[in-house]
Amino acid sequence: MSPSRPKGAPEAGVGPVRRWGKGRGDAGRTPLSGAQRALLAASFLITLGSFAVLPYMSVLLHRRLGLGLGAVGFVLAVASLIQFAGGVVAGPVAGRIGLRRAMLLALALRTAGFAAFVPGLGSPALAVGALLLVSAGAALYLPANKAYLVDGASEAARPRLLSASGSAFNAGMALGPPAAAPLVMGSPGALFACVTVLFALVGAGHALLPREGSGGGAGGRSAPAPSVSAGAPLTPPPAPLTPTATPATPAGAPPTPTAVAPMPGASLPARGGGERRDRVPGGAATAAAPVRDRLTASPGLSPFVVTVLSVYAFMFFQHYLALYAVPRTSAGFYGAVLTGYAALLVVAQPLLAERVAALGYPAAQWWGFGAMAAGMAAIGAGGHAGIAVGAVLLCLGEIVLFLKNDLEALARSTAAPASVFGRQRLAAGIGAFGAAVVGGQLYGAAETAGSARGFWVAVGLQCLLLPVFLLLRRRTARDPEESRAAAP
Repeated sequence: MSPSRPKGAPEAGVGPVRRWGKGRGDAGRTPLSGAQRALLAASFLITLGSFAVLPYMSVLLHRRLGLGLGAVGFVLAVASLIQFAGGVVAGPVAGRIGLRRAMLLALALRTAGFAAFVPGLGSPALAVGALLLVSAGAALYLPANKAYLVDGASEAARPRLLSASGSAFNAGMALGPPAAAPLVMGSPGALFACVTVLFALVGAGHALLPREGSGGGAGGRSAPAPSVSAGAPLTPPPAPLTPTATPATPAGAPPTPTAVAPMPGASLPARGGGERRDRVPGGAATAAAPVRDRLTASPGLSPFVVTVLSVYAFMFFQHYLALYAVPRTSAGFYGAVLTGYAALLVVAQPLLAERVAALGYPAAQWWGFGAMAAGMAAIGAGGHAGIAVGAVLLCLGEIVLFLKNDLEALARSTAAPASVFGRQRLAAGIGAFGAAVVGGQLYGAAETAGSARGFWVAVGLQCLLLPVFLLLRRRTARDPEESRAAAP
């Protein structure tokens, strides 16, 4: 996906500069720590248990508990809003009590929620309360999970860690529904009891994880202390922030620019993670330029905004594929498409992670939204082949956009990772809510007109126009800055 470049040319994107060459990608790769491996395994088990029951929740609420479809839709909408938008609370909570304790609290909420479903199968009120409790636990857990995973890791290692996390979650999503199918309608009480035990065991495993920042946490490795020679001072004298003396300047000559110490955090990446150094008179580079770039980053490329629109575009596929595909193919084919989709995410996301990280943010938007637009068009063409090809293209679009949005959000923020991922979850909730509102009206209008394919055509056009809108907004925001910079 990344354009070809001359041998030895640096690649753009999040992460340090590296060179292209055979075998170079694995050259300095740090192996996963024990805590990271344990957390990835737990991520798989958590989604395995969650998706053993949550995809069937509408059926259980409607058929088992007798709720009307309108009430079911309202309950699921509230639960989704809590699960996504509640993630913004996860950052402050994790910052106050710590990442490991935040995950333990989240798992305790989810375990209690699943346990409440066992008696709740005979009480609609108890079942709804249990579902909301599970959703609150999910809102708190995912940002803390991702933040713990990247805690102490270098910026170059983040794409591999986040893609591995996504693969673990998606593997559980793929296997959960078929694993629970034999029990979900016949013995739902036994199913919820099994899920409760699974979450209790996973919570006990989390209690054994080291605390973040302890040297044995997710990032796992403390650098060895430098050796100190005999007689040398234990603490080197601090470097002066400015030169102690300025050379004399001849009368009438322009003043010689004095060096300025870099601002704290100036090495943090800007605009896609690449470090750009502005020039000052005399050819000196200032390390403060990345910080200035971060503060004046274009609003058109804000990761929060792009995440809202990415999830908005994607959720049309997530919400309405079943309504379109099942009557035209079969329920079995639809289930196979979902399982294949999740399996493709598991395999492809780690393989593409470094290439996605190397893409510039505008290029990632073109690739991601373009793949989604092509996928919507393929689904609109109908038939088994069209729906399958469309799902593959949507999967590629999700890999590019969702991973790149997370990487950009981390690179541009000085906040704690848990807060960053909490805001990303909030953005996802806004996008999902918008897709549900707009999609229902749009799909209903298409069916009334007798052409459900028109729905996918309209959604595909949206996907084509979204990157144009974002990049035009970015250019509009940059024009005043460039005009001011060019002014004498």
